[in-house]
Amino acid sequence: MTNDAAAASAPQSSAINAAVAPDSEDRVRGNHGSRRILKDLQFDDSFVRELPQDACLDNTTRQVKGAAYSLVSPTPAMEDCSSIKFPRALLESAAPNLPREPRFVAFSRGTAALLGMDPDASEQDETTLSVLCGDGVVDGMKTYAQCYGGHQFGNWAGQLGDGRALTLGETVVDGQRWELQLKGAGKTPYSRFADGRAVLRSSLREYLCSEAMAALGVPTTRALSLAVTGAVVIRDQFYQGDPRPEPGAVVCRVAPSFLRIGSLELPASRGDLKLMRQLVDYIIRYHFPEIASAQLSAPTPPADGEADNAQAGDDQVVSDEDAEKYTQFLAAVIRSNAELVAQWQTLGFVHGVLNTDNTSLLGLTIDYGPYGFLDEFDPSYTPNTTDIPGRRYCYTRQPMVILWNLLQLAQTLAPLIGVPAAEREINKFRDLYDGLVGDRWRLKLGLLSWIPEKDNETLLQPLHELMTEYKVDFTNLFRELSSCVSLDGAPSVDSAAKDAIERLQERGVLDKAALDDSSSAAKWSGWFETYVSRLMEDRREGDDDSWDDAHRRASMNRVNPKYILRNYLAQQAIEKVEEGDDSLVRELETVLQHPYDEQPEFEKYTARPPAWAQRRGVCVNSCSS
Repeated sequence: MTNDAAAASAPQSSAINAAVAPDSEDRVRGNHGSRRILKDLQFDDSFVRELPQDACLDNTTRQVKGAAYSLVSPTPAMEDCSSIKFPRALLESAAPNLPREPRFVAFSRGTAALLGMDPDASEQDETTLSVLCGDGVVDGMKTYAQCYGGHQFGNWAGQLGDGRALTLGETVVDGQRWELQLKGAGKTPYSRFADGRAVLRSSLREYLCSEAMAALGVPTTRALSLAVTGAVVIRDQFYQGDPRPEPGAVVCRVAPSFLRIGSLELPASRGDLKLMRQLVDYIIRYHFPEIASAQLSAPTPPADGEADNAQAGDDQVVSDEDAEKYTQFLAAVIRSNAELVAQWQTLGFVHGVLNTDNTSLLGLTIDYGPYGFLDEFDPSYTPNTTDIPGRRYCYTRQPMVILWNLLQLAQTLAPLIGVPAAEREINKFRDLYDGLVGDRWRLKLGLLSWIPEKDNETLLQPLHELMTEYKVDFTNLFRELSSCVSLDGAPSVDSAAKDAIERLQERGVLDKAALDDSSSAAKWSGWFETYVSRLMEDRREGDDDSWDDAHRRASMNRVNPKYILRNYLAQQAIEKVEEGDDSLVRELETVLQHPYDEQPEFEKYTARPPAWAQRRGVCVNSCSS
């Protein structure tokens, strides 16, 4: 295999997806050799320091204008718990085996290492628990909630903001800036009619998936900890007029920044281009240093007949150099989100709520709500009950929804860069995405080359159609493709195809009964003969003599995970924790940190969902959390 192919076949990851560094033992020690915990972190709150603050300090729901954030403190769970209005007997029915005091359910070793923290010492530290439960802060923290807006299900929703998220502060470790944010720590000025709390089921799902996605190599926010608060939260899970008590929880999320498309949309919608520009300048300065420090070339002139109508008001004149800087910023956001959704599609991940307020300016997977991984392949699958009628956010539509969201960003930035520049950049998305996703499908199928006009039509589309018709498990099929086809020894095409099908049947990936009739057998035989022929052609025409079965399988196994966070596994973990048993959460953490490894002792976690997993709340979820 060529060096380029080997490099490309490994999951791409940035600092946020990094595993524990070799020198992490040194980095987790404080100045006096003690084990570093939360209070030892040095906070550098650039967001608070450099952007305009909401002048009102009252924690009351309101429209916040001319500000990027509102200062607000976490509220201890027991102080404002809405459950006090409910009968005690009803409250005690919520997870009766779960202790009624705060405790950690899980603490991520990988994320702790990114922050230079010792996970064992941190998990045992009472101050760390108190802060990460929302019961207090430590010196240096300036807690706030961000102000932003967004399009939800294609409609402008106006001001949204951090309604149940609250930033503790920023810390810089080895030159990388990290923002620590609590989800579920109480009301903020953006909570509207809600209580600012989160429940165990949604918090556990976010914790597990954040860390699982990082291990898969997908750009994502991280999760440092998951804690139950000991309080009870009332939720109507499916919005049916049936509120019930549930255990309250807080997850600590970590990312370089939680800024999103909606962060820029809101001030632009209000005509506050000064604030919008301040936000853009801030994010470029701290998160796109290659743009901030670049010697920028002159901007591309508008085509004949076009007016380069960049305008930001008389008090905010945009120079040619700044316009080019903002254009490069738009291009970078487009590329990172194209890369992100290409990874989602080829891993079978469905976000579920791809509003513009849930689309990161850094190209990260953010705001894990009613997400889901494909089990049986269904292009129309959406894990969000609210989305089922229109399926706007279903698996197959995700790339176009990301494009739609990026179009809103381009329109937002048009006053700074001009309409022609905005159009030029957004029009690059389709070719960019097609190239990125095609290369990932190539790797998943074990090919050295990808001919889009041929391979999409003869390989990929027919395979997706067969997987849909026969309800084939997405993850298991692609994982087993690596080992079911043998080309060493120069077998005939039909014998290699026949052997591959038999192996997939033996391993339970293809249903023997479903292939009993001649029509079904012919469909699968036809596809595998095409696939085997393409592999043979690829091997003949490639310039790498080492590309044998072993190398191809190793390459495929680096991009086709064996283990994913299946919805039913998350549900089983939730039920165990509600019984006071954290063991399944901890075991799933262990398995999902190595999704591309065989781990034969955990083979049971590759099983397809049982029948009970088809109920609501497992295979599909609401946004209620």
